Amino acid sequence: MQYELLNIEPLYRGFFALNRYRLRFERYDGGWSPEISREMFERGHAVAVLPFDPKRCEVVLIEQFRPGAFEAPSGPWLTEIVAGMIEPNEIVESVARREMAEEAGLEPLKLIPITRYWVSPGGTTESIYLFLALIDKAPTNTFFGLPEEHEDIKLHTMSLDEALARVDSGVICSAAPIIALQWLERHLPQFVGG
Repeated sequence: MQYELLNIEPLYRGFFALNRYRLRFERYDGGWSPEISREMFERGHAVAVLPFDPKRCEVVLIEQFRPGAFEAPSGPWLTEIVAGMIEPNEIVESVARREMAEEAGLEPLKLIPITRYWVSPGGTTESIYLFLALIDKAPTNTFFGLPEEHEDIKLHTMSLDEALARVDSGVICSAAPIIALQWLERHLPQFVGG
């Protein structure tokens, strides 16, 4: 299968960018689509990390204000996992380590790739590299974040079972933590010796 990207027209540049793509693609019947136009939200790519202490079977989650989540059941303070944007020429694993230090005061013993997924490919080019980070204990401090980035982050350390119950109840309602926690539940025996 093939596609032709005919043009990318910049529409907006600010904290994020918006571009109009003109393209056409090969159809499953062997023909080609007509030329189509789609506005795409350009955010860049990100890393998200679930810190996990296998000795205690605990995860470290973060809570912070998210203006895009005003309609979330608990309001715009979401329970999430450590995450950050990848700058040009950065190594994905280095970003994971940097964000763990900045947002949770943690240094991973080991980073384990989970997956890379596209956030909403019908309207944005953003993808997220998702990792599990093995840690030996949660930090004693509970507040983190960079003031210059206006971050106000609260840490929550809890059992994996409690975190999964929060997924089931809808308290944890964003994609990265849901995917990471469910992946960890499926792969738990390889980390806790079961």
